[in-house]
Formats: sequence, C-alpha cells, structure tokens
Amino acid sequence: MGQKKDLTGSEKSKIVRYLAEGCSSLKIAKLVKRDHRTIKRFIQNSQQGRKKRVEKPRRKITAHELRKVKRAAAKMPLATSLAIFQSCNITGVPKSTRCAILRDMAKVRKAERRPPLNKTHKLKRQDWAKKYLKTDFSKVLWTDEMRASLDGPAGWARGWIGKGQRAPVRLRRQQGGGGVLVWAGIIKDELVGPFRVEDGVKLNSQSYCQFLEDTFVKQWYRKKSASFKKNTIFMQDNAPSHASKYSTAWLARKGIKEEKLMTWPPCSPDLNPIENLWSIIKCEIYKEGKQYTSLNSVWEAVVAAARNVDGEQIKTLTESMDGRLLSVLAKKGGYIGR
Repeated sequence: MGQKKDLTGSEKSKIVRYLAEGCSSLKIAKLVKRDHRTIKRFIQNSQQGRKKRVEKPRRKITAHELRKVKRAAAKMPLATSLAIFQSCNITGVPKSTRCAILRDMAKVRKAERRPPLNKTHKLKRQDWAKKYLKTDFSKVLWTDEMRASLDGPAGWARGWIGKGQRAPVRLRRQQGGGGVLVWAGIIKDELVGPFRVEDGVKLNSQSYCQFLEDTFVKQWYRKKSASFKKNTIFMQDNAPSHASKYSTAWLARKGIKEEKLMTWPPCSPDLNPIENLWSIIKCEIYKEGKQYTSLNSVWEAVVAAARNVDGEQIKTLTESMDGRLLSVLAKKGGYIGR
C-alpha cells in the first residue's frame, strides 16, 4: 500500500462519502487502499477552503491612453471593455484592470426601452401637439392600465450591501406567479381609482367597457356634475380594446365623443403623465427588492402606495403637459422621455 501523489476523482468522492458517514481518516485509508497521510492531507486541504484572492496591482496606463479610453467609452455606448480598449489600440490589459479603469469614468447600464418611431409616427405626434397646444389640461382625464407582478420588474432587486453582509434570498418561481392588472386615471390634482381588473379576465372591447361601467362610471363619473362632464376630455391610448368601434360607440353613449374623446398618437407612452404615476407606485411597492406571495397582497400594496400619492404630485404630472407638447414640437415628433 504505497504512498501516491494524487487522488483520483472517484477516490475523492469515496472519501467525502465515508466522511459523511462518520468514518475516521484511518478507516477511510483502509477502505480506499491509500496511504493514511494522503487521506489526511486531502481532508485538511478540503477543510481549509479556497485561499483568499490576493489583489494584484493594476497595469498602469498613461494619461494619454486614459483620455483615449474616456472618449471611446462616450462614443461606444454599451460596448464591452475589450472593444473599447481595442478601439484605442491598447493591448495587454486584463479584464479586471479594464473594468476597474472604466468604473472611474462610466457605469454599466442597460439599453433604454422605448417604442419605435417611424416618420409617420413622428408626423402624427407633431399634429397631435399642434392640435392640443391651447388645451386646458386641467380638464383632461388621463387613463391607463398597469400590470403589477409578484416580483416586480426585472433588475429592480438591486442595491448596496455592506461589506461582510450576505445578500437577502429572493424567491425563485418556476411558473412566474402572474400579476394584477390595474386601471386608474388622473385629472388636475385628483386620482381616479385605482381599480382592479378581475383575475383571469382578458380586456377585449366588451370586457373593457363592462369594467369601465362597473368601476369608473358607477363609482366616479356618475357622481360628477353636468358642467364637469361637459368640459372633461377623456384620454386613453390606442390599445385594441380602447380604440375599437365597439368601445368608441359605448363611450359615445356615455357622452364621451368627438372633442370630449382625445385622439392619441401611436407609440406615445412618453406623452401620458399617468405613466409617471405608475413609476411612483412601482418604486414604492418594490422598494428594497420586495416580493409578494399572493396577488391580493400585491393589490393591497398598490392601493396603499396610491393613497400615499398626494394631490400636489398628481398636479405636477398633469401640469407637465404644456412642456411635453413643446418638447415634441422642438424634437419634430421625436421621443421626449418621461
């Protein structure tokens, strides 16, 4: 039973299994027919774990090279560190050093998602801005739907962790878990809703109108005075359930027609101030990476967050419309952000 230098993979597996069963190192040496010192050395090395990584000094680059990297990073958004350094003809710099250098002048970000705008879309956005440029936006009711999921938007569960602390564990669902569809409106400094769409209901023209009848009309619109209804402009986007002939006819029967129903340009969520309200609510309900275990708990969180949005915040959003219209015209129908 001679002493050998290395243990095979199968021998290591056997040793681990015997250790789990409570065998001593001497007994394991007899079972695997290896020298006791070899077994003992393997056990000691396994218990020590990995050696702490020793930080090596960065490869220094000149001030001239640093300026080149900074210019390249500005010209090549979302490029890899390797591509940026190669464009500057700087070679021989390891990835860790490249990233450390770039962290001093840039941040890792994802590409922003926005609707595609072609020439026709831009022209329609400009026409829309010109049409409503003199509108009193305090009379416009801005509406939209939002889906609130159990786990929140991807990438939101990020934040600073103190040194020596472990990141909290997040639930990982095999089938996603679904979400709650919420409808709301804002006008001047008032929040209408939010109202919850019944789980499992797909909003087509018929179900959308029935939903508005049961919530928006019965619980809010019907209580308003005739003069209020006469001056109010109803805004909704161009979702198929909104813009269909059935929905348009239903709204007309409620007195919401012609100039009282705002025309909406395609691909324009950036022009709807209620999108900013959704951002405020989502930041609140998903703060610190919060997750939910049921759809009812998500809905309760949405309602609580909506109650905390005061009239001044809503007024700030609705009063931003004049500036949005001017921005659309200045950018010739281009995307203006939110």
